[in-house]
Amino acid sequence: MVYIATFYSHFGAIRFKKEYAGKIEKAKLMPVPRDLSSSCGTCVGFEADESFTFTSDPRGEIEQVVRSTDNGYVVLFKAKED
Repeated sequence: MVYIATFYSHFGAIRFKKEYAGKIEKAKLMPVPRDLSSSCGTCVGFEADESFTFTSDPRGEIEQVVRSTDNGYVVLFKAKED
């Protein structure tokens, strides 16, 4: 399955790619798709199996994590808005 994580900063995207290297496959930094918003314009696209979950971001760097489907995106995680 294809997933996309968006971030508040480029640094957050680079750190995510590095820290999750063993849990995700084919991770790449790329521009955020128009259908998703992002503060920094950089996201990480990656592949993982159906059991991939994401429930928290203790560093507060991740804006959202979505799964790409034929009909759009399914949100798995969204940062709380202040």
